[in-house]
Amino acid sequence: MLSISSSTTTTSSVGPTNNRTHQCPNSLSPPSLFSLSRRNTRKTLHVRYNRTTNSNTAVSCGTAVLARASNEHILDPANVRDAKLKIAIIGFGNFGQFLAKTIVKQGHRVLAYSRSDYSRAAKDISVEYFSDPDDLCEEHPEVILLCTSILSTEKVLRSLPLHRLRRSTLFVDVLSVKEFPRSLFLQVLPKDFDILCTHPMFGPDSGKNGWGGLPFVFDKVRVGSDPTRTHRVETFLTIFRDAGCRMVEMTCAEHDKHAAGSQFITHMMGRVLEKLGLENTPINTKGYESLLNLVDNTARDSFELFYGLFLYNKNAMEQLDRMDWAFEMVKKQLSGHLHDLVRKQLMLETNNDPIKGEKMDRLLLPSPSENLPQIVPSADVTEQEFVAVNGSRLSTQC
Repeated sequence: MLSISSSTTTTSSVGPTNNRTHQCPNSLSPPSLFSLSRRNTRKTLHVRYNRTTNSNTAVSCGTAVLARASNEHILDPANVRDAKLKIAIIGFGNFGQFLAKTIVKQGHRVLAYSRSDYSRAAKDISVEYFSDPDDLCEEHPEVILLCTSILSTEKVLRSLPLHRLRRSTLFVDVLSVKEFPRSLFLQVLPKDFDILCTHPMFGPDSGKNGWGGLPFVFDKVRVGSDPTRTHRVETFLTIFRDAGCRMVEMTCAEHDKHAAGSQFITHMMGRVLEKLGLENTPINTKGYESLLNLVDNTARDSFELFYGLFLYNKNAMEQLDRMDWAFEMVKKQLSGHLHDLVRKQLMLETNNDPIKGEKMDRLLLPSPSENLPQIVPSADVTEQEFVAVNGSRLSTQC
């Protein structure tokens, strides 16, 4: 006969069995999640084997009980929230420090490495700073969080001593594009490493008063089925969930498509308006102030970020072409209305017929006879590059 017991209690004996497949009896159901502790899940099973019985069925049932109970314990939301991670931030610039402050406040241990010396800034927010990536990796962090720029991500990733990390280390990025880091991680990282692509849709300015309601996009690109690995991913996501973020799970391809139509367009318009040199006026409207704020917000981001949004999102060029098309359509619409006005005036001046004994007045445009200020060409523009329109000289150049 086969009986299974722990170091403290003994279960009921398992009776003789035949050769048919057996399921675990209900009496072996897992204990309550609230009563199960990590210590209990590690107790040793004592098995007494009788040659006349089928021991494999009993052993597998006991193993399944503990495994199922352990898995449920690990994935319990309360346990996910209480668990703490060792997170290494690679790239400890402005955005890396911004994330680190919240991560540290939630009780996680944060390590950091960057090409520049941010040791003083790290000390101020209780982050352990490393000047050598080898030393950092030898600390065996559970999560590697890449906070580098888009353009430097590949170089930094390939320079990391991956062989010093534990197998199944979780790699996370926070880039503003997603298909690029997804492909890069799958290509460079060993197959044992987990991959989570994320994009906090906010930054130090928009998130300075808290992250409540701000979108956080993520894609679980590659996560092992082991409960400890799924638990680790959920624990990391809980950092942003507990901070109040609006969690949005979508594929990297879907993200880039949406981002090109929103984030890239926003940065593009901000850069264009910046070139116009918009200034405050005594009669600012709300709409104009919104444009000034847009210019101010985009100007705070580096051109490197803007260029990365364009270069590493295949949808950006399509949006740029659509903007060119839209601009030309509006210009043609304005020109079409102007052409109609000119045509109507010419017809009125040609057919200056009296109506009820009165002479018709012309519309809008001045006559060629009026003395109007002339447009003075620049030194590098020839006379042939100007045409006379209604008494004024207009350049034929755009």
